[in-house]
Amino acid sequence: MTQIATNETSKTDGSPLSAMRRRLLMALPAVGFAGLAAVFAWGISRDPNQLPSALIGKEVPRFDLPPVEGGTPGLASKDLYGEVSLVNVFASWCVACRVEHPLFMNLARDKSVPIHGLNYKDRPQDAAQWLNTLGDPYTRTGADRDGRVAIDWGVYGVPETFVVGADGRIAHKHMGPLTEQALRETI
Repeated sequence: MTQIATNETSKTDGSPLSAMRRRLLMALPAVGFAGLAAVFAWGISRDPNQLPSALIGKEVPRFDLPPVEGGTPGLASKDLYGEVSLVNVFASWCVACRVEHPLFMNLARDKSVPIHGLNYKDRPQDAAQWLNTLGDPYTRTGADRDGRVAIDWGVYGVPETFVVGADGRIAHKHMGPLTEQALRETI
């Protein structure tokens, strides 16, 4: 019993060093919270569509994908040279992809720019049904069943659309569903 009492008094001795340690330990959660709050405030104020891409100005990654079941020809990196084109990353299970799809159908009708589709982690029959039902605006569509090619492109999620220059270099990346405004002002 005397041993316990001795240990208790040594923990709370009145030395200035012990008091300073107690204050630091009490302030640590507040400092940690303030730091997390600052990071959160910075993150919430940023536009998620403005995430930078490390691939801007670089050649498209090398790939060769088979076509979507029963669809247009497959898509390979060699197909993205010679003319400015759009590469749209989409999936049948993506609700936002359905929202932007009419815009791609209009672009395809106008024949203003070739649009290539990168079908992301989709079951072959689902992708084929989606394109057959909603229409197929793509000149070429590659089936990226395991998502490896999308990872090489730096895709965060679907939909994403890339502008590829005639030299095969990525000129712009648009995250989220493409809109008329984004098409006019950015792309």
